[in-house]
Amino acid sequence: MRVRLDLGYDGTDFSGWAAQPGRRTVEETLSTGLGTILRLPGGPKLTVAGRTDAGVHANGQVAHADIPADAWNRLPGRSDRAPEQAVLTRLAGVLPGDIRVHGASIAAEGFDARFSAINRRYAYRISDHPSGPPPLRRRDVLSHRRPLDEAAMTRAARTLTGLNDFAAFCKYREGATTIRTLLAYEWHRDEQGLLVATVLADAFCHSMVRALVGAVLPVGEGRKPDDWPAQVLTEGHRDPRVAVVPPHGLVLEEVGYPADDELAARAKESRAVRTLP
Repeated sequence: MRVRLDLGYDGTDFSGWAAQPGRRTVEETLSTGLGTILRLPGGPKLTVAGRTDAGVHANGQVAHADIPADAWNRLPGRSDRAPEQAVLTRLAGVLPGDIRVHGASIAAEGFDARFSAINRRYAYRISDHPSGPPPLRRRDVLSHRRPLDEAAMTRAARTLTGLNDFAAFCKYREGATTIRTLLAYEWHRDEQGLLVATVLADAFCHSMVRALVGAVLPVGEGRKPDDWPAQVLTEGHRDPRVAVVPPHGLVLEEVGYPADDELAARAKESRAVRTLP
């Protein structure tokens, strides 16, 4: 049976999501934990909504695993709990403190954690206070030495929304498309005075969010006009003037999915090669 897992993690001490020989990754850690409680040697294969880079965090990551029904049904042991409840407490007992599965359910027919998703929402947090970020936020907030104008950054960010080829903001990968629909991109200050970006798209290519953030920082500093990021976009290739900001300020906050009866169709659509009209 296919099981959906909703999880969060502090990415500081992980080398990203994807399993890599000799490195501590979220995928390897979670798969090992599942293998332990399910008594499956090697652990189940995981499919994830977004393969986060080293140092990137998540509050709303989603993955799925295909698990033998008998192993799933054995999880409660002698208790009267449902497997969906038992898996959470049992995983909490074997996983390290920087990763937690906070939801588990039998996936609806046609569900694919990666291809059924209709959007991903990331946040990026920056402190431009002269003293730097609050001590308890040092692992998920970027310290920026110059004051930033969030209104100017939002004006610049909104020039990038829509269906575009984001090659100027993506790390090149052979055969991979860079066409994406950026649904929303804006900035605000939270109650701590931190600048917070909300970046929502149907999907993201490698390092895209961090480059989108880097593109508006010069605007926020007053060194570039509001339309500069849009000019970079039209160039169609990676611009060395756009800094890719550090990963630790980035958090995957939410993954959106359609109604259950649309999951399979969405997965089929997502697998198709994207083109511009």
